[in-house]
Amino acid sequence: MPGKLDMIDARRVILAALIEDVGGTDLEGGDITSSSVIPAALRFKGVMQARHAMVVSGLPVAAEAFRMVVPETRFAAKVSDGQKVAAGTILAEIEGPARGLLTAERTALNLLQLMSGIATATAQYAERINGTGCTLLDTRKTIPGLRKLSKYATTCGGAKNHRMGLYDGVLIKDNHIA
Repeated sequence: MPGKLDMIDARRVILAALIEDVGGTDLEGGDITSSSVIPAALRFKGVMQARHAMVVSGLPVAAEAFRMVVPETRFAAKVSDGQKVAAGTILAEIEGPARGLLTAERTALNLLQLMSGIATATAQYAERINGTGCTLLDTRKTIPGLRKLSKYATTCGGAKNHRMGLYDGVLIKDNHIA
């Protein structure tokens, strides 16, 4: 089972990504392409679908990315984080105003792809050591600012969290000895 997802941290990451993408804090108005070519009243209904076999991680993060731009987004997950799925599997159904959904789409997909990639790679290692009595632990060697999401993703893939940072566990390494 996946660990606990820190949605406060996820919202921080999502907001930073959205602001970076739209060039400021006007989350929907900053998407000049969608504002130029998509009628304001147009609604979208579609799906997120797996292109490859994978272990899913980050569906609540993707849902939150859409909702931060379009609060009335309807996001219905069809699978769960930690679940192995085949290519072609419908991950979620999404419905809402097209402009806002297009604004949030890349952020939602980038985070879902990153987290599912981590979970999928982790699951491959977990499968290789299955039955050996070993426990697969993750590391704190993560991309700055994405540690909590990355470590959540490792739990979706079957690892256990080792330590979150320098503050919550002693680990004497060769650098300390040297």
